[in-house]
Amino acid sequence: MSVTGMAGMSNIKGLVPSLIPPEEIFAGTAAPFRLCVRNGKRYLPSFLIRVECQNSPGSTFPLIRQQTLSESSVMLTFDRRGQIPAVKVTVSSTYPVGFFTRYWTFEVDTLLTVFPAPLAASYPAGGVNAPRTGSNYRRERGLDGELERIDLYSGSEPLRMIHWKLSARSADFLVKGFGSQSATPLTINVADLPGRGVEERLSRAAWLVRRWVRERPVGLVLGERIITAGCGRIHGRMLLAELALYGLD
Repeated sequence: MSVTGMAGMSNIKGLVPSLIPPEEIFAGTAAPFRLCVRNGKRYLPSFLIRVECQNSPGSTFPLIRQQTLSESSVMLTFDRRGQIPAVKVTVSSTYPVGFFTRYWTFEVDTLLTVFPAPLAASYPAGGVNAPRTGSNYRRERGLDGELERIDLYSGSEPLRMIHWKLSARSADFLVKGFGSQSATPLTINVADLPGRGVEERLSRAAWLVRRWVRERPVGLVLGERIITAGCGRIHGRMLLAELALYGLD
């Protein structure tokens, strides 16, 4: 028993787990993480390694060779919005004889920001702030938005819009299709949204941000704070982070 105990502890010694999060994590929705385990031992591999994170089923690594990194994927779910400074990760193994399970527990530093769970909403404003929906709404082409598509060259586009690398591999000229930032800005005042409490209003605001931020400039009003309208993926994540941390200071 002493020999198998020493072998079992040596098997899990030197293993260091890490988590690589996705770009967006929403409360109550399973998010795909990359789970990495590095074997820092110089000479010995590790066998039958089981790694469990929070409330996920975990992953099994039959073999992790010395001085190598093994990867898997794991789905993690967080119940509430806000920042998650660390995730509990357990590394275990039944090696070598399967009678006992030996384990290490780690607090993996992550500093995740969990966004509010999105709830479908329509903004209760008229006039210039009302989002256009239905069959009459179409995405406008422009020169100042994000790259949205690749189109055939019609002869009317400026030469700087030609995608030369793709055109070299094609029989036709191809041009970059950009969205337009000239659409009417949408400023979302969380206090104006329907809901039974602040959490539901924040969730509806999160849905509106995701829905519109790639098509038109979107801003936020959070209490006395006003965030200037902008568009694009990076600006959208910034707005979602503001919603995730609102009122948690």
